[in-house]
Amino acid sequence: MSNALALLQQKAWRIIDQSSLGPMFDALQSFAADDTLCTSVGAGASPATARAWVHHQTVVLGTQDTKLPFLQDGLRVLENAGYRYIVRNSGGLAVLLDEGVLNLSLIFPDTEKGIDIDRGYDAVWKLVQLMFHDYPEEIEAREIIGSYCPGSYDLSIRGKKFAGISQRRIKNGVAVQIYIGVTGSGAERAELIRKFYQAGKKDIVTKWEYPEIRPEVMASLAELIDPALSMTKVMTRFFTALKTVSETLYMSQLEGEEIELYQYYLKRVTERNEKLLAASC
Repeated sequence: MSNALALLQQKAWRIIDQSSLGPMFDALQSFAADDTLCTSVGAGASPATARAWVHHQTVVLGTQDTKLPFLQDGLRVLENAGYRYIVRNSGGLAVLLDEGVLNLSLIFPDTEKGIDIDRGYDAVWKLVQLMFHDYPEEIEAREIIGSYCPGSYDLSIRGKKFAGISQRRIKNGVAVQIYIGVTGSGAERAELIRKFYQAGKKDIVTKWEYPEIRPEVMASLAELIDPALSMTKVMTRFFTALKTVSETLYMSQLEGEEIELYQYYLKRVTERNEKLLAASC
């Protein structure tokens, strides 16, 4: 984990806080923002950047989810539960986002190709450990079978997953993204995704493998370590943890050429999303 800590120890962290923009903030905007920042950071136009974001009642699908044989039936399950859905521009499977789920993106420069995949994952795992270092529970990184969007860097406490990590690379920039279930019921979130797959796959044998979700293996941090946790408190912990490993933190938004670049990436992710969903009809 020493390499991971070194990756966190940037001279300066630029902070973009989009955690309180409300229900009109669309998830496609987030993925366009991270692509923009990957390009900007990778080109040396921006220092390493940490972005915090929250989306309301949204299910983010992976490309593989669009291959479900009865996808439209699955999407109706989400719609009937009051959820929007988009297809993200990176790998993985369905993830549920709501006002109790905090998303963090750490965007690093990788001009020398020195950040291998595991190092990026380890850096975010280390950050989460720093954020909650004062609690006695061990935060493990291992696949939690039965969770949604399972992976080898599922973060869990006592065998219950509360966070998942993904990674995207563009033009010498690396974005490591994590969703953290802060408040609410992890099992209820997982139950909706279970119903989505149940309706979308039914009993058909498919080329692609989809998770057999067991809601009881997922929980929020409020359920696992402290009922008093809130989004505001966890954001404070996020800032504090970054401050311990960096000389400087400063708040920012997209600026200068990034604004035009963002419009380009937003158009691209929107068109891709529409194309994938249209092809699945």
